[in-house]
Amino acid sequence: MARRSFRDRFFTPPVARALTSPLGIVLAGLGAAVGILTGGGAIAAVGLGAAAWAGRVAAAVPRDPRPDRIDPFTLGEPWRRAVQDALQAQARFQEAVSETRRGPLRDRMLEISDKIDTGVAEAWRVACQGQSLVAARKRIDLVEAQQELAAVEGRDDDASQRTAESLRAQLASADRMAATIEDARARLRLTNARLDEAVARAAELSVAAHDVSQLQGLGDDVDALVTDLEALRLGLEEVQRPSTG
Repeated sequence: MARRSFRDRFFTPPVARALTSPLGIVLAGLGAAVGILTGGGAIAAVGLGAAAWAGRVAAAVPRDPRPDRIDPFTLGEPWRRAVQDALQAQARFQEAVSETRRGPLRDRMLEISDKIDTGVAEAWRVACQGQSLVAARKRIDLVEAQQELAAVEGRDDDASQRTAESLRAQLASADRMAATIEDARARLRLTNARLDEAVARAAELSVAAHDVSQLQGLGDDVDALVTDLEALRLGLEEVQRPSTG
């Protein structure tokens, strides 16, 4: 998840409410009273009142959540390798940025590097969700379900027909999960290939580019990569969300 600037976090509803909240006004009044009682005069009263009010507003500024700790060794294959490859590409991109001369070019490369960081974090979440789906599918005993289905199919009684319907639903769910898992694996492989391509282009541009506009294509490609990963993550979250009915 991309970190927000202080400006983005300041202009939020919680801060707007704190600016005019009764508590903020009371704190300002208390600060002013303390300034007067301690003999500081009008200047001290105004200063302490403003400090108390500012403290209330500062406390309302939303904090960015801490980024996920990425540990590929908590995952099994192929998810572990996918995350390791993404981390290696991230490190190589940062190396290319460090080799870019200071100036607008490097500033733009740093912005793209932040996007790479977001993409790697999304790849980590996708890998974690992929592993969770694998574990969920393993909990469905396909052999037993198929055997039970074969035993009740063809029977005309209501109980057997409803049992067969439930067993078919289980098998269909397992098939959907298998397809989703394979799609996630394939898209993570594609992501790593695109990351490697971005690293190669960044290494080339770090020494050959002379104008920020030359980084436009690289920036657009990285933005698209991150968008695709976010879409994949949201799709996996939808699959894992318990259904009703």
